[in-house]
Amino acid sequence: MKLGIGLYGNNGGHQIHGELSDHPDARLVAIAGMDLKQLTPEQQADSSIRVYDTLEAMLADERVQVISLCSPIRAKQAEEAMLCMRRGKHVYAEKPCAMQESDVDRLIETSMATGCRFREMAGTAFQQPYMAIRQFVRSGGIGDVVQIFVQKSYPYHDGRPQDEAIDGGLIGQNGIHAVRLIEHAAGVRIKAIAAVETRLGNPCAEGRLPMAASLLMELENGGVASSIVNYLNPRGTGCWGNDHLRIFGTEGMIESTDGGARTRLVIGNVDKGPLELQEPAYSYFDLYMMSLLGRAEMPLTLEEELHCTRMVLRAKASAQAASNGSQL
Repeated sequence: MKLGIGLYGNNGGHQIHGELSDHPDARLVAIAGMDLKQLTPEQQADSSIRVYDTLEAMLADERVQVISLCSPIRAKQAEEAMLCMRRGKHVYAEKPCAMQESDVDRLIETSMATGCRFREMAGTAFQQPYMAIRQFVRSGGIGDVVQIFVQKSYPYHDGRPQDEAIDGGLIGQNGIHAVRLIEHAAGVRIKAIAAVETRLGNPCAEGRLPMAASLLMELENGGVASSIVNYLNPRGTGCWGNDHLRIFGTEGMIESTDGGARTRLVIGNVDKGPLELQEPAYSYFDLYMMSLLGRAEMPLTLEEELHCTRMVLRAKASAQAASNGSQL
């Protein structure tokens, strides 16, 4: 059995159509809010894929069992996700899935009330080398986690919206990766978070998009974490996401740098060098499909998954409050 997938929107090019080619558990049956030309050549030639003008129209298609949301306006995505679930569709949503913390609660409540399974595209920590780091840290290999540092840096380009309501903005669509690495890879839940951000460096004279932010976190185990996120990655780095993760424990340190190109493990006096990355990474979408078909369990509960979204929303609120009292 293959689940019928409907795609809505392609904001930032983040839709999952590329994962649906010859997928063992899913088939693309409909799209809305996006151009057929955005699909693969094979999908464009598939006459069974119906094209709808609106999400509402696509929801009437009985072949659609799961909606993948990459809403044209991210600020509307939570309401659209709840509409889909009320119409009996499971939902897989681009990040951030909501832009108000109250909407995170409503998404969870709607999923429970309807029986439709809601998930965010939250697979950051299940890609290599982060999955190997997750497994090693969870095994106690570096002792108790005391401090974590994360860098998440993307290039700026003219396609980035100056209005953060469109794609979630710097902290919401960029910083969430950093928060996931702390909670899902390092395995420590964030207790409190604060942030400051700046528009300095925005090439648009009247641009409203923040270009850099610093996040400071208290962890539930008593440890601390910090992160820098920005749209300042020079193309010369050779990687789209110039990402660093360093986790310091009572017994050692483990890290991934340069967008995952380099890893290192140090235990006590011994530098053990790069990590062994023998196991394949998980596709979060594949796991989601298998869970819907009853063949697998998701590695995170929905509350664990969306706690990261809660934290970035609180970080954004903190940054907005800070900007009212400073010139950043």
